[in-house]
Amino acid sequence: MRADILGIKVDKETMSETLLKLQEAVNNHQAIQVVTANPELIYGAGKDARLKQLINSAQIVTPDGVGVVWAAKHLGYPVVERVTGIDLVEALLPVAAEKQWRIFFLGSQPGVAERAAQKAAEKHPGFQWQAAHGYFSREEEPSLVEQIRNFKPDLLFVGLGAPRQEFWMFSHLDLNTVSIGVGGSFDALAGINKRAPQWIQNIHLEWLYRLIRQPSRIKRQLVLPRFAWKVIRSNKEQARTRKTR
Repeated sequence: MRADILGIKVDKETMSETLLKLQEAVNNHQAIQVVTANPELIYGAGKDARLKQLINSAQIVTPDGVGVVWAAKHLGYPVVERVTGIDLVEALLPVAAEKQWRIFFLGSQPGVAERAAQKAAEKHPGFQWQAAHGYFSREEEPSLVEQIRNFKPDLLFVGLGAPRQEFWMFSHLDLNTVSIGVGGSFDALAGINKRAPQWIQNIHLEWLYRLIRQPSRIKRQLVLPRFAWKVIRSNKEQARTRKTR
């Protein structure tokens, strides 16, 4: 049973359990969509019925961030750990190398996806890759989709930013691959935006580290208190409902 966070169904599996699911999907040639749901995406889905429907139809929806883990526990769902886009990518790369999978990196600014893929392949040699930036036009999209289709990737990392990447993945279900929304992961893999030191990640303050290094993220961070307040209100409403039963 999934956690219900403001109407979005989020999986409660750990990183290890999620990796096993993805390996099974690749081995069985299953076409699945993976949404890495952070507080911004969940909050936005509350205002966009189509986005909410798309997320809830995904085969895997991971708790992307400590805010989602907190919300799940606050609402009575035991989510053990966060499973973020970048952590998922970094965990999948050595598996892909060992099994010689094919990975397509789609997203970010021109040159970044290629650089991310090259660095990943240097660190984890063994997988094949192709890449394309996320600044394609409507006219260019059909040839891009054809490129992906011809490559036949086992994994398709889509880093177009939320919710664009979610809409894009679900518009191209016919690519028949494991598609994963990975947000800004390519910037981290390429070394453009460095991740927080592990000790900062361990105390769940990576969001603050990123905000200090990228002040432009402040507008996005303003969603967090709104998300938290909505979760608190939802919990109170659930409590009132239980009392009246």
